[in-house]
Amino acid sequence: MTRLIDCSHEVVDGMTTYPGLPPPTITTHLGREDTAARMAPGVSFQIGRIDMVANTGTYIDSPWHFHEDGADLADLLLPRLADLPAVVVHVPGIDGKIGLDRLPEGMLEGHAVLFHTGWDRNWRTDAYGVGAPFIPREVVEALVAHRVALVGIDSVNIDSITDLTRPAHSGLLGAGITIVEHLTNLGDLPERGAQFFAVPPKVRGFGTFPVRAFAMIAS
Repeated sequence: MTRLIDCSHEVVDGMTTYPGLPPPTITTHLGREDTAARMAPGVSFQIGRIDMVANTGTYIDSPWHFHEDGADLADLLLPRLADLPAVVVHVPGIDGKIGLDRLPEGMLEGHAVLFHTGWDRNWRTDAYGVGAPFIPREVVEALVAHRVALVGIDSVNIDSITDLTRPAHSGLLGAGITIVEHLTNLGDLPERGAQFFAVPPKVRGFGTFPVRAFAMIAS
């Protein structure tokens, strides 16, 4: 028996994900009344339309997001996105920088390392983009050295939004390590023992896209 934990925020018309980015617009391309007139009696369907930037909701960053010669969404390999053993770094309530001493001991290679800060409590509020937790350069270097597969966080940005060098994005993506931002419900996961999934559509020429991230825990 297994239990599934949804680690994604829902995407809602008009919502703000990252301060300054435009919200998604969700509309109907073909409505049920229109299609009912074309189909057999009692048959209708709906086709929706969404206009959004790629950085909407809970999303994944591929190396191409920061590095022109890196893998885009279509080049990402499923074994680096799905059924990854997860290591969850529980630091709820931390203020700002997450220190190197917070990384757990033991195997990290090939794992999804997920930082649970509790910042998702501020999702879709003005507080979400101010003073958020992030991982600094020394933590990035340690994660790269450990050859992790993926790094995620339940915060507005894995970098400090005031640091325009973006060491986490540059360093992790440069090493081929994907990033998932705006996660949620990480507090429901154990430090070890969960399997993590964050698979985007196979879009060529895109560096980021929303995912339905979730974790699987054996009961």
